[in-house]
Amino acid sequence: MPAVLREPPPFRYRLPEPLGPAVLCSPLPAAAMSRLSGGWEGAGEEAQLLLDLCLQCLTKNLSRYAADIKSLPPNIKDKLIKLMSRQGQITDSNISEVLHPAVESLDLRDCDISDNALLQLHNCKQLKKINLNSCRENRLGITSEGVIALALSCPYLREASFKRCCDITDSGVLALALNCQFLQIVNLGSCSGIMDASLQALGENCKFLHSVDFSSTQVTDDGVVALVSGTCSENLKEIHMERCVNLTDVAVEAVLTCCPKIHIFLFHGCPLITDRSREVLEQLVISNKIKQVTWTVY
Repeated sequence: MPAVLREPPPFRYRLPEPLGPAVLCSPLPAAAMSRLSGGWEGAGEEAQLLLDLCLQCLTKNLSRYAADIKSLPPNIKDKLIKLMSRQGQITDSNISEVLHPAVESLDLRDCDISDNALLQLHNCKQLKKINLNSCRENRLGITSEGVIALALSCPYLREASFKRCCDITDSGVLALALNCQFLQIVNLGSCSGIMDASLQALGENCKFLHSVDFSSTQVTDDGVVALVSGTCSENLKEIHMERCVNLTDVAVEAVLTCCPKIHIFLFHGCPLITDRSREVLEQLVISNKIKQVTWTVY
């Protein structure tokens, strides 16, 4: 009886369990990783899994493969940036290796970086989002010098978050407002060096601004009035000004008067705000004109 030729089964591979650093002894060459990132017809999931494993191996051996990282294509670098960011591995010394001119987003909240990292963004003209928030402690390495460099390098920024970057002052925010006029979201919460001049600059120059956080700063009513009466007044939807000890009912009334689209408004912990603001807000909450509001009356 003649032998029957059978089509070979599709290629499958089994990963050893548990998965450890020894699964891949070395990352694939840059060209091979680039091909993997596009996936293969009929084997997209396998290719993507192999690519992810290569990148994980790479992050476990960063010092060994530093030269290889620089030659990776942009689509691979974007994946590597996300992975390294989540693991807090991006630093002043290696950020230049993973950056590329088309990078659009950097989430560095878990990374230990300083102004030196921001000074290396000079070729990242397409950057639209940067997150330098510190989740727990104050971040001391980021100052106005770094923010000015960021503003000059990245004119298309849409979102800039600096929560607890306590060494940033008005000069840094002024540079952002003047050079990054497409800003939509700005977080300056707990930036203790921020004063009224920052809010005035944002109000005058950033007409697309719709969300701003200046909680736990030294701003006064004058700064809030300047912000909400500026070019962004029609677009502002969300304002966080909790724990601002200098604000009074004047600031609250200015927001409610000048910002028709406001629907998230937080100002609890402001000791000078009185019942007058509470009464106005209760009416707005009842009429569903504001979605979320928190306040404290002393």
